[in-house]
Amino acid sequence: MTLTKRIIPCIDVDVDENGDAAVYTGVNFEDLEYTGDPVEMAKAYNESGADEFVFLDITASAEGRETMLDTVSAVADEVFIPLTVGGGIRTREDIKETLRAGADKVSINSGAIAEPGLINEGAAAFGSQCIVISVDARRRFDEDGEYYTEVDGESCWFECTVKGGREGTGLDVVEWATEAEERGAGELFVNSIDADGTKDGYDIPLMKAVCDTVSTPVIASSGCGGPEDMEEVFVDAGADAGLAASIFHFGEYSIAETKEYLDSKGIPVRL
Repeated sequence: MTLTKRIIPCIDVDVDENGDAAVYTGVNFEDLEYTGDPVEMAKAYNESGADEFVFLDITASAEGRETMLDTVSAVADEVFIPLTVGGGIRTREDIKETLRAGADKVSINSGAIAEPGLINEGAAAFGSQCIVISVDARRRFDEDGEYYTEVDGESCWFECTVKGGREGTGLDVVEWATEAEERGAGELFVNSIDADGTKDGYDIPLMKAVCDTVSTPVIASSGCGGPEDMEEVFVDAGADAGLAASIFHFGEYSIAETKEYLDSKGIPVRL
């Protein structure tokens, strides 16, 4: 039996100047523009045929604050598809509180790199299916990596970054993905800082490098400009899910149109 590929809209949530939660969209993790209200957007996506929904608190880690759980709870009340919540999750207690607020899964990035045992602890306490390890990857063209691939004729490796892409770690993405899988992560959520918001397509060399190495499901994120890019990341890289934000937020494509296109290309999706 072939597993269907999942189409996942994502909202990046921050606090606006009035202290309220708001959705923002940017390019290369910067130049953020106000996009809408998280609860209203969640409600619309729940009705749109999306397979899952992702809520990322994009400055919680960088600012050292906790995830906005009141907003998560309000979003969870509107969403009846699997909800993944990330941002600022550093401890087992954070995982528990986020799941209690209504998340089905938690996405952990900086907290797991700082304390890899959090993956084991979370998987043991709540089940691997609840633990998504998120990676914010950037290309490096030097000799400090472990796993190399060719990009535009040059040898390249991918570095894990933390705090919303603001800090490098020196950790190789492929090496970290392998470790995360061994520690019990149920899913890997791979973002590309280089492709983010560009609409030039997913970073295929990055996605393929991860998908070829692990057997854990991989969610491809960053750079989607349309259904053709999802087709490419499913066919050429082997991703299990395609995540997109701006093409859905601004009505360039609907979830239904995207799925109809993929279905026409023979890619199994839930229509």
